[in-house]
Amino acid sequence: MKSVFVTVMGLVLAVWMSAGRWFFGIGGSLTWWYVPAIGMTYAVLMLWIGHRIAVTEQRGRRLGRSVWVTLALSWVCAIAFGLTVPDNVGGELISIVSHAAGSQFSAEMSIALCNPLGIIAFTLAFFALGIAIANGKDPKVTEDELLDAAEELSASQMVPHPLLSPVKAPSITDPGQTTPTTSR
Repeated sequence: MKSVFVTVMGLVLAVWMSAGRWFFGIGGSLTWWYVPAIGMTYAVLMLWIGHRIAVTEQRGRRLGRSVWVTLALSWVCAIAFGLTVPDNVGGELISIVSHAAGSQFSAEMSIALCNPLGIIAFTLAFFALGIAIANGKDPKVTEDELLDAAEELSASQMVPHPLLSPVKAPSITDPGQTTPTTSR
């Protein structure tokens, strides 16, 4: 359910970032550049994050709070980017903020803010992806677990590779002994 929420939010925000000005009647020719460059990229990134969240949940792992905080900050920056990104309307660059304010100063300020907001939105989304991937991975086998497994195995057996099989070393005992046999 969480992965569906992330995917839907990502798709809605991708449309907002690339074509949100059309909802205010100020869409222009730059939208054709924003859709593939910004909208599609953000949508694919959010789909990937949604997939990794689903993988994490299927593996029974806990999704950390940092994923949600990072995603929320990315979404806030994406909303602000959609408000400040300009479009070419009648030979003039106009954003939603500058259209609402009606001054040339606000047009220049919104244009100056849109690039950092977009960069931060994408950067935070990539961080969320990395954290979601890390949350879904199996825990690493520690050196102590490997050494314990090596001690429990007989001399004829090899220690299993830590990436191919979990450490589940059999206890090898002699019928006459009460403690496991160790070989060094």
